[in-house]
Amino acid sequence: MDQKNNGGIRNPKSETRNRICFLSTDSLEGYVSDDELAIPALHDFGWTVETVSWRDQKIDWNDFEAVIIRTPWDYQRAPEEFLRVLERIERSSARLANPLETVQWNLSKTYLRELEEKGAPIVPTVWGNFPIDERVFDRWLEDFGAEEIIVKPTISATAEDTYRLRDFWPELTEIFRDRPFMVQPFMKNIVAEGEFSLFYFGGELSHAILKTPKPKDFRVQEEFGGIITAIDPEKKLLEAGDRIFNFIEPTPLYARVDLVRDASADEFLLMELELIEPALYFRMNREAPRRFAGRFNEWMNEL
Repeated sequence: MDQKNNGGIRNPKSETRNRICFLSTDSLEGYVSDDELAIPALHDFGWTVETVSWRDQKIDWNDFEAVIIRTPWDYQRAPEEFLRVLERIERSSARLANPLETVQWNLSKTYLRELEEKGAPIVPTVWGNFPIDERVFDRWLEDFGAEEIIVKPTISATAEDTYRLRDFWPELTEIFRDRPFMVQPFMKNIVAEGEFSLFYFGGELSHAILKTPKPKDFRVQEEFGGIITAIDPEKKLLEAGDRIFNFIEPTPLYARVDLVRDASADEFLLMELELIEPALYFRMNREAPRRFAGRFNEWMNEL
């Protein structure tokens, strides 16, 4: 490939192939995405961006230099099919971000168990793949010493099939009959303070936000009325985010670390480590779109 004499950084404007793909879904109706804010910055580095549904069977992935997984926010309904698409992309000439190996590891939230074994502080969790009944439910409340618990699938996105409960709900038995699930005590600070998100591009912190649910809700996603605020993260939050991020191998192009403060211990606990399709909230930081584009350009230059 042609190189510009700038210390080895590739100038894709000199390339004949400079197309990249934002991997999405058939329709984002009902969702909030601001990925379009990164497109002008990517254009400045010479990249042409197209948004394509992961379900489009007519796409030849060889037509792109890179495929960036962005908003395929229905993949949890067909995870095996989604992985097969990513496998086809990896076999093509396009470079996948984040790579298939990372996605496979991050697909099921059981990765939290592995991180906990390495020393990451996570929200206490019970992992299950068995029938849920009232006796089991009451035992969870007792074991956690909690008034409320959260039950959700281990493969999930956008809070789909996520339940906050203080009493047994018979429908749980059918919903999770054939689906692995996880159970956690409801962290009251999600409502009292909110959930923190730290964003890393190319291994470096980009920006941070605080997500708070609307009154009488617990879900922080904007689709459910969550309120998003840009923040300057405190030292303890930064240290917690960096500690979690340093467990990731190889370094991903993008990552989002979601944390909640445990008020009783004054420490931050990992809620989720988002390496597949996290909303990146480019609009919350003026420099974030160009920072992302620059890290992507450097990542492509590593080839």
